[in-house]
Amino acid sequence: MSDNSTTQTTPDTALAQAAGAPALSGAPQRGGLKSFLPSFSGKLAIGLVLTLGITAFALIAPHVTQDPRNYDSDRFLPPGSGHLLGTNNLGADVLAQLAEGAAGSLMVGLVTGVIAILLSLVFGIVAGYLGGWTDEVLSLITSIMLVIPGLPLIIVIAAYLENRSLTVIAIILGLTSWAGPAIVLRTQARSLRNRDYVAAARVAGERPLRIITVEILPNLLPLLAAQFLGAFVAAILAEAGLSFLGLGPSGSLTWGVMLNQAMAHNAFQVGAWWWFVPPGLLIALFGCGLSLINFSIDEIINPKLRNAPAAVKSVRKARKAGAEVTSSATTKEA
Repeated sequence: MSDNSTTQTTPDTALAQAAGAPALSGAPQRGGLKSFLPSFSGKLAIGLVLTLGITAFALIAPHVTQDPRNYDSDRFLPPGSGHLLGTNNLGADVLAQLAEGAAGSLMVGLVTGVIAILLSLVFGIVAGYLGGWTDEVLSLITSIMLVIPGLPLIIVIAAYLENRSLTVIAIILGLTSWAGPAIVLRTQARSLRNRDYVAAARVAGERPLRIITVEILPNLLPLLAAQFLGAFVAAILAEAGLSFLGLGPSGSLTWGVMLNQAMAHNAFQVGAWWWFVPPGLLIALFGCGLSLINFSIDEIINPKLRNAPAAVKSVRKARKAGAEVTSSATTKEA
C-alpha cells in the first residue's frame, strides 16, 4: 500500500482537529509572566477609558471652571456658550458644581474602599491564617456585621449626626462594608496556609506577621484589588442614595447632593434636565467603568474565565467542522 494514502476523515477526527487546532498550528504560546495575564480585553479598555476620563475631569475641571458657589440672576438657564451645562435654581453653573461634586464623590469612594480593605485584611486574612480562638472571635464579629442590614444602619447613623462631612460619611460607609470581603479573604487565607511554602516558612521560624505579609498577602493582591473596586463602587452608590434622601454630607457637593437639590427644587417639573441628568450619568458611567475593570481582574484570578471565550469559539468551530464532514459524507453515499 502506498505511503501517500489519504486518511479517512470522520466527524470525530474533524471535531478533535478543530478543537485542537491552536495547539497544532505552531503558533507561539504565551509563557512566563504573560501566561498569568489576560490578553487584550475590550472590557478592560472601556473600563480604563471611563474611569480615567472621569477621574481626570474631577482633578482638572475644578481649576478651569467657574466658582460653583457664584450665584447670579440667570436661573434655570439652559446649556449655552456662557454656561455649558446651564444653571440651577440659584444661577450657579452646573458644570462647576458637577466638577466639585466629582471630587467629593470620588473622595468618599476612595476613603471607604481603603477602610473596608484594611478591616477585611485584619478580620479575614489574620483570622484565616491564625485559626483557633482568634479565628472564632474575629469570625463571630464578621458574622454579626454581615447579618446587620447595611443600608438601614447607615441611614440611622447618618440621621443622628448633625455635622456630616465627607470624611464622616466615608468612615460610616467603610465601617459597614468590610464584612463581605473579609469572608472571602478568610476562605482564601485558610486555603493558602496549608501550602508547602507557608509550611516551610513556619518550620524556618518565621513570625506569623511576616508569613502573612510576605507569603500570603502577595497571592491575594488581585483579589484585594477586586474587593477594593467593589467597595469603591458601592460607596459612591451608597453616598448618592444617602444624599438623595437628604442624609448626605453637610456643606459639601457630591453627585448625590446635586440630585437631592434638583429633586428638592423641582428640576424635573420645570424641565431643567441639565441639572439632574449629568450627575446621574456620571455615577452610572463611573460605576460601569470600575465594574468592567473588576471583571478583567476576575479573569486574572480565575483562568477559566480568561479562557472561556476561546473555548467557546473552539467548540463552535469544531461543531461546524463536524457538521460539514457529516454533510459531505452523506452526499458521497447518496
